Amino acid sequence: MRDILFIYSARFPVALTYMLQSTEYKAKPYLKWLWRTSNFRAVQHRRTLKRTSYARMLLLALTTGMATELLAGLVFVALGIATGHIWYWMVGIPLIIAYPIVWSHLVIVPLELGRLYIVEPRQNKQIKASAKTFAKHSAIKIAVAGSYGKTTMKEVLKTVLSEGKKVAATEANHNVAIEHAKFARKLEGNEEVLIIEYGEGAPGDVVRFTSITKPTHAVITGLAPAHLDQYKTLDAAAKDIFSLADSVSPDNVYVNADSLAAKPYIRRGNIGYSVAGAGDWKARDIKIEVNKTSFNLVNEDRSLKLTSRLLGKHQVGVLAAAALIAMQLGLSDKQIITGIANTAPFDHRMQPYKLGGAWIIDDTYNGNIDGIKAGTMLLKELKATRKIYVTPGLVDQGKENIKIHQQMGRYIAAAKPDVVILMQNSTTDSIKQGLIENDYVGELKIETDPLAFYTNLDQFAASGDLVMMQNDWPDNYA
Repeated sequence: MRDILFIYSARFPVALTYMLQSTEYKAKPYLKWLWRTSNFRAVQHRRTLKRTSYARMLLLALTTGMATELLAGLVFVALGIATGHIWYWMVGIPLIIAYPIVWSHLVIVPLELGRLYIVEPRQNKQIKASAKTFAKHSAIKIAVAGSYGKTTMKEVLKTVLSEGKKVAATEANHNVAIEHAKFARKLEGNEEVLIIEYGEGAPGDVVRFTSITKPTHAVITGLAPAHLDQYKTLDAAAKDIFSLADSVSPDNVYVNADSLAAKPYIRRGNIGYSVAGAGDWKARDIKIEVNKTSFNLVNEDRSLKLTSRLLGKHQVGVLAAAALIAMQLGLSDKQIITGIANTAPFDHRMQPYKLGGAWIIDDTYNGNIDGIKAGTMLLKELKATRKIYVTPGLVDQGKENIKIHQQMGRYIAAAKPDVVILMQNSTTDSIKQGLIENDYVGELKIETDPLAFYTNLDQFAASGDLVMMQNDWPDNYA
């Protein structure tokens, strides 16, 4: 009863605004979250509302609308009491009972109207202008696409190529058309290399991005189940991502050959990169430590000794590809070695840090099954007094959800951590099944309060421990 009454409290409009903000003010994911939620009191369990000007405007509209309907209902009830006419009661009581439900749905009307008549026309104008900017710009334009690893590859390329070229790259994970347009507006015009990250959210996205940004080079970082609520199948996602190769010369397309799902789509003339190296260059003497990765990149008559603060064998191919692209753009061996040495983990992407006497590897940004494989392999390879693996599972896995989480459990078991900690949610049983199938014999713990666990991680991790944390679980997933 306490949770039901929450929708009539002053905090309910705040919860709804938070849900809208968390789903990027998109009607469909917001409504899906709204319809499956039984306890609105808990929707802000992990995070809280960011009170931006837009959020404050929506909150005011919701609060005003609900208060107006409630007041109207009370007026009708008062008239019913005063006159004795049942008709007033029949109108007033439903208004009072239904106002939270009505306004939780009605709020999407101005959102959609605003998107249709204000936001989209304005954005389309900016995007059209950016297409002209990209077409006129004389720089090498490197597009980076894939199901995962895009931001890491983009930042590695930017770091390495900046040793010898004037480079500009899209910021963070700002990888859709309107963000590309904002990036274009900031260009000075004298850049020698532009690096543009493509985010695939729905069929046709990559084709559209390519037509606007006019890439000369392409890097496809891998293929894995992601956004399957939009693409439905992995093949559909693959065709969209690999459409990037249609507008670029085959010998300027670099593809992650470590991605088994991507291999069938590699075309003749494309350059593969992997833990074995990139193109004709081979990676030798690979050494993985908790805070760095080193290897020799060699061909018939040259050798580069490379060291990066990126972690894991899966990064060897990324670094090798960046080195090869740098060679082809004319950077010297010294510039490449220095650039690779300057590469470092990015926030929540295999990011190591010390917590007391323990090492924590934070890989909680947007997980996928290939990333899980890489993380568990790294955990297996590194040495520690006690190895601990922590995850809530993966989101956006569509019809493959159970299968992928069972595979995830098998990967975790193969790494042989001493302790596995799963955050209780809809994926937990599937991961447990995979652990059982691969005969996991360590300690398994189920956490029902993820926020409390992460907040008090220092109370759990002891000196000598190595804790691998993979993936995040936003509030709008069950």
